[in-house]
Amino acid sequence: MTLSIRNQLPGTVTAVTAGEAMASVKVRLDGGQNITAAITADAVKDLGLAEGSSVKALVKATEVALATGPVEGISIRNQLAGSVTEVSTGGAMGSVKVSVEGGELTAAITKDAVEDLGLRAGTSVVALIKSTEISLSAV
Repeated sequence: MTLSIRNQLPGTVTAVTAGEAMASVKVRLDGGQNITAAITADAVKDLGLAEGSSVKALVKATEVALATGPVEGISIRNQLAGSVTEVSTGGAMGSVKVSVEGGELTAAITKDAVEDLGLRAGTSVVALIKSTEISLSAV
């Protein structure tokens, strides 16, 4: 199967907390960071997810926000530190590639945000990803 989702980070499920409709799945990425995905309880069953399952965390580039440092006081728990490796901008939007431990992410953000944050190769950033924006695939 081919996907347009470029952000595919391999990891291992460390915990699954299922409710009636939704589940919280904690994943230890191969690079050592921890993330949480909020997916349906049906998806947990369909994929056979349990502690120790190998998965890929899938995140669309438009769902990756960038900050120039850790952000406190927000509900976004998935904050992955990294550094910018490449920036491409057009008239309105920019594509920013970020190297994180164990992988690479692409963030599709506005050109204004690229300029306001002063993003260029080598800039330290933190990728912010809401748990509801992370899908999981079984490996």
